[in-house]
Amino acid sequence: MKQFVLALASLCLAVSAIAGSPSFSTYMNPIFPGDHPDPTLSRFGDDWYTTGSSFATTPVIWHSKDLVRWEAVSQPVSNSWSMFGTGASDGIWGGHLVFHGGKYWHFFGRSARMFFVTADSPAGPWTAPREVTCPSSVPGLGMDNSIFIDDDDSWYLLVKNGQSNNWIVQLGDNGQPAGEILNLCWINPAPSYPYSWAEGPVMWKRDGWYYYSFAIHIYATQRVMRSRTLTDDQSDWEFLGNLFNENDPKKGASLFQAPNHSSPAVMAQDSTWWVVSQAYGPSDWQGVGRQGLLSRVRYEADGKPVADFPINEPAAAPALPSGGIPWTVPRSDCFDSETLYPGWRIVGYSPTSPWSLTARPGWIRLTQQNRHGMILQNDAERNYSLITRVDFEPENLDQEAGLRIMTGLQTVSARLFSTVDGGGAPVICFAFGGTRHEADNTAGRVVWLKIVRVNHTLTGYFSADGRDWTQVGEPVGVSTMDVQQPDYNAFTGNYQGPYVIGRRAADFDLYIYRDAYTPVQAECPANWSGVSKAYTSVTRGYVLDNIHDGDWALYAGVEFGNSDYPLAPDSIRITASSAGSGGTVEVWLDSIDTGEKIAECRVGATGSIKTFQVFSAAVSHVSGTHDVYLKFTGEGTAKLFQFREFVFTPKPANAVPGAGPAGSERPERFGLSQNFPNPFNAATTIAFRLPSKADVSLKIFDLAGREAAILVEDSRPAGEHEAIWDASAVSSGVYFYRLKADGFSDMKKLVLVK
Repeated sequence: MKQFVLALASLCLAVSAIAGSPSFSTYMNPIFPGDHPDPTLSRFGDDWYTTGSSFATTPVIWHSKDLVRWEAVSQPVSNSWSMFGTGASDGIWGGHLVFHGGKYWHFFGRSARMFFVTADSPAGPWTAPREVTCPSSVPGLGMDNSIFIDDDDSWYLLVKNGQSNNWIVQLGDNGQPAGEILNLCWINPAPSYPYSWAEGPVMWKRDGWYYYSFAIHIYATQRVMRSRTLTDDQSDWEFLGNLFNENDPKKGASLFQAPNHSSPAVMAQDSTWWVVSQAYGPSDWQGVGRQGLLSRVRYEADGKPVADFPINEPAAAPALPSGGIPWTVPRSDCFDSETLYPGWRIVGYSPTSPWSLTARPGWIRLTQQNRHGMILQNDAERNYSLITRVDFEPENLDQEAGLRIMTGLQTVSARLFSTVDGGGAPVICFAFGGTRHEADNTAGRVVWLKIVRVNHTLTGYFSADGRDWTQVGEPVGVSTMDVQQPDYNAFTGNYQGPYVIGRRAADFDLYIYRDAYTPVQAECPANWSGVSKAYTSVTRGYVLDNIHDGDWALYAGVEFGNSDYPLAPDSIRITASSAGSGGTVEVWLDSIDTGEKIAECRVGATGSIKTFQVFSAAVSHVSGTHDVYLKFTGEGTAKLFQFREFVFTPKPANAVPGAGPAGSERPERFGLSQNFPNPFNAATTIAFRLPSKADVSLKIFDLAGREAAILVEDSRPAGEHEAIWDASAVSSGVYFYRLKADGFSDMKKLVLVK
């Protein structure tokens, strides 16, 4: 026991390193790639939440521990609500999560009317929507509204309805108007409308001041005013000008020129203040929607708030623990849980759910209950590789099932799907606009499909086994889908996901967002420090450039393999060029220094910065979905190299557990891997390897050395193994897991954060 306690003590010293990783010290905007319009922000204890407009798709409440990384936790309004609508601008407008009177409230707008739902937890379940009654003195409640709760717990609905109407309406305990009604229509009077629309009003309080902020409109900036009293007397309010630092000298080069529709400013645990806002990106990528941005708010000596402008440089992140939440990108899914991850949405009104996780356990069954028969997530990044495995037997050419990327207007889409041709023969089709490629379906009823995006170009593939892929026709250019569409496609952004058409069910075994075994373009990191991208005429594309010692880049949501996708990495291949002596690429999972380093790849001299070569290195065992961090190291202060792409090469099929005969390739030695995810919430996976058959003991202990769980206590054959710890019944904290097998013993820490 003494040895065990000493081991715990030494490992405890590393716990603080979770927050000390450079992975979490800075961030790049956007923190929400893709559509996150009209955002609001709420903090309850150590937990943060944001939501906003959903328009045609199911609304989502997002949760975070550190304000940078977010996970979907619930959908407060169902597509089965009779008022949801089917148009591209339907769904709900606005949305604000607050806690009042011992329960959670979500207020939102629809058809110029306000509604709310309630729950005992942000995770739901949520009640059916109830309409807010409009007071007779107020000319409509509008939709783009928010909630303010004062120090005495009185609460107010900030009303925006039309260009000249701004009101503050006090609410009673039942969420209905009761009490004061403040008329602020002097903010933006007709006919001059000095602030265009003065929309998306929010309010917060600091040092006795009431701060009221609004957007000029969706393409402009944000204004702010303040008062010592909550009143509608114009003389008591002081206009302070712009909320964001429009004088930042680097504003002109920023991708996000007009942050607006800001949330209220909310104070963090360390007394810093933060807002989440929206902004359109560059003109060649507006089709993805309004990006979600995080900015720190600083108060000048006179109390004027100034939010940092979202420039193209790393910003200091809030000093908060990450909570084990990965970077926010579309999530891969094996559909093997009892409930669907709430980040998956449905588009448009659907009285009956188009999906089922119980019809075929381990798969999701889709049926066309509405216009699309599709589950979707927002499509925003410039480089990814979507993969699914679909079981579908079409009877005619009007029936299809596969992968789709679709505009928010629901009018333009790229599709890779299984169907039949005019003669009834099974084919795989790849279509966009008037372009349609076909290939004979040689895989059969169950087929793997893959769409690879490299900027505005998509390429489609199919496979019988998920390893050997056949290209379907030629790549297609989809820039017309990615730029701004008419009728405000950028309101809603583009979507991606599996779909079925034709009143015939299709079963999907998995959905992968970014495949480890498909080249990842280095120019497209989700987060980074020190590097930049540059165009090179050699490849007629962009590369990662200005790489120096200590710089790093994050590529989010990389899938290495699982029970449904039986692949495992053997090595990493990096395409780079160096005019000097080069450097080293360290490959880390989930965080730099505090995560798991799985490879070191040396990039040597290539003779010229224009000469690219492939460098490779072996990779240690890894499975599942991870954020991949590449840390660059080298000598001196000069640029180390340019970096074009990287890809992992898979082990042979007979060397991957579940892909060949049991024990077809044995590990050379015992090993215990770091659990994933870590930190985690509710469940985590622990992998270990055995070079020979052994009696195995895998146990969980708390900080006091008490046994918390027994995961394995039996004989296991040689090979790679995994065990899952469901910690839903134990409290948050630091735990340790220990593997014993034939004289081998190893222990690692894990962190449960609820």
